[in-house]
Order: sequence, then C-alpha cells, then structure tokens
Amino acid sequence: MTTDSNGGQQPGDIPPQASLIEYPSAFPIKVMGAMQDGFAEAIVSLVQGFDPDFHAGKMEMRPSRNGNYLGLTVTVWITSREQLDDLYRALTSHPMVKVVL
Repeated sequence: MTTDSNGGQQPGDIPPQASLIEYPSAFPIKVMGAMQDGFAEAIVSLVQGFDPDFHAGKMEMRPSRNGNYLGLTVTVWITSREQLDDLYRALTSHPMVKVVL
C-alpha cells in the first residue's frame, strides 16, 4: 500500500485484509507437473480433500507441446481465504507438482 506525504492511503489502494475474490465461488487453479502415470489422479484426490464435490469431470488437461508436462486446470468450490490458502500450500508441496497458478 502506498501513502502520501501525510500518511494517508492513495485512491485505488486495497487494504491488506481485503480480497478481490468473493466467497463462496468456483475458483480455477492451474497445476503443472511432469507427464507421468498417476499425476492427474493424485491431484483429483488431493483437491477432493478441500472440495468433496470435486471430480475428474471438473478438470481440464493439456499436455505440453513436447509431451513432457501435463497442465491441469481444476475448478474448485472455495468457501474461504483460509481454504484457498491451504489448498495452494497442499498443491505446491506435492512432490509431483512443479507449478501452481
């Protein structure tokens, strides 16, 4: 956040506690990993721990141009910032995941 010379907020500043995401909502997350057996299934299983109604039909899969990586877009039902943060932490710490956006 920026402040002017008087210590006030500038127009358009977003307070740190504010969120641009409305809860609850369907939220797409992109997950990339090496093309390997079990990757998509592992991500579905992990995501179901945060959104029990999630299933593979809610996931888009795109292989990389050379077929070395698989990009997944999972659209999950998010009810809070805490749930979203926990899901991101779980995805980024998974050994098969290279990138989460």
